[in-house]
Parts: sequence; structure tokens; C-alpha cells
Amino acid sequence: MMKMMLEMGKTNENHKLLASMDGTWDYTVKFWMNGDPSTPPQESKGTATRKSIMDGRYVVMDVKGKMQMPGPDGKMKETDFIGQGTEGYDNVKKKFVSSWMDNMGTGIMTAEGTYDPSSKSFTYNSDYEMMPGMKEKVREVVKFGDKDHMMLEYYEDRGGHETKTMEINYTKKK
Repeated sequence: MMKMMLEMGKTNENHKLLASMDGTWDYTVKFWMNGDPSTPPQESKGTATRKSIMDGRYVVMDVKGKMQMPGPDGKMKETDFIGQGTEGYDNVKKKFVSSWMDNMGTGIMTAEGTYDPSSKSFTYNSDYEMMPGMKEKVREVVKFGDKDHMMLEYYEDRGGHETKTMEINYTKKK
């Protein structure tokens, strides 16, 4: 049993793949609150810093930016956005795993996913309850253009059909 435990704790090419994205990234977010990507999105910018931890077993991403949110009076105002994601590869499940939390809620979203080397993309799936009784399926696709560019597409199941509600374009800082 100890031998198997040690084997399951080893890092592999999947962990190295996640670590290859370490660094500081500038990002631009497009967000469609109404769930209609044919309408103009809200846009915001920020910085994401990714770093490997625990001898390369996981990657933590710290995100800081600004975004427009309704204030107590209902008028839109600029608000600080802080988020943190963790990614890893679970050798037991043979899946990529992730978590996300931010200062816009109190829940932690968890997801499992796969990597497709032909399209250079991760696909993560999760069930998330942002508000009581509003559980929804979420699919995230992270695509690599090259070593300095990546994009995240965020899809939500809205009433039985999947809708793209967010897109984040990242450019690695030199």
C-alpha cells in the first residue's frame, strides 16, 4: 500500500504541462451577464500570476483586476476583483482538477477535466450553485495559442442550453 501511495504522489508530464504556464499574465475579460454573446460584453482587465507549488504537484493562480458592478444605488461602479485558482493532475482519477474562489461570492467551484494535445486545450466540467436553488453545469475551455497567449472560454447551462458567458484572453508579460 505504501508503494502505491508513493507512486500516486509522483509528478509526471501532466504536472509539467500545467507548470509550463507559470508566470505573470495580463488579461482582458469579456463578460455577458445576460448570457447573450451577440450583445456587447462588459470588459475589464487585470493581472494573473501563476506559480507551481508543492514540488510541482499544483499550480496556484492569483488574479487581481477591476470590474464594473452595481453599487447599493444600482449604478455601475468600478470594483476590485480578487480571485484564486488551483490546478493539478490527480494521478488516482487520471484527470486534471481545479478549484476557483473569488471575492464576489463565498463558494468554491471545483472541476475535473481533460487535456487534448491536438487542440492544445483543457476542458473542465463542474456543477456550481452561485445562488440558492440555481445549480448549473459549467464548462471551461482553456486554449493555448503559443507560449505567450492563452484563452479561457466559460460556458453555463442556461435553461437546458449551453451559453458562452465569459471569455478571458491572457498575454504573458515579458
